Amino acid sequence: MTIMRGDPWREMRSLREAMDELLEESFVRPSQRQMERSQRQLRLPLDVYTTPEEIVIIASLPGLTADELDITIDGDRLTIRGELRPPLENVDYLFQERVYGAFSRTLTLNVPVNTDEAEAVFENGVLRLTLPKAEETKPKTIEVKRK
Repeated sequence: MTIMRGDPWREMRSLREAMDELLEESFVRPSQRQMERSQRQLRLPLDVYTTPEEIVIIASLPGLTADELDITIDGDRLTIRGELRPPLENVDYLFQERVYGAFSRTLTLNVPVNTDEAEAVFENGVLRLTLPKAEETKPKTIEVKRK
């Protein structure tokens, strides 16, 4: 039986080597994780708030037109779909931080809405979707009678 002595310093990398590899993975060549992320469907970030009369949903969609959006309400589910255009081809990016690709976001509306009066306005890359609440869900004031 042969006993081999290990050299613990042989396998250690310098801090400089580790930093060079990290920067190269981050900015020069995309990592496997970044490539997988760009190939899957994006999750559309939303702002959603409610008033006594309506639900309002706001989404930033730079570079799209109103025709490139698909908004559907099926029962109590609202879905917003589209696709952000890919970046320029045949260029060498120093930074590439903007996301692109197909996106879809489905919300379950916990309040009945009047879909016939729903309104979607798309202006300057911002979608504003206004969903009026159904009449039965609006707050009602009950008058107290005196005897």
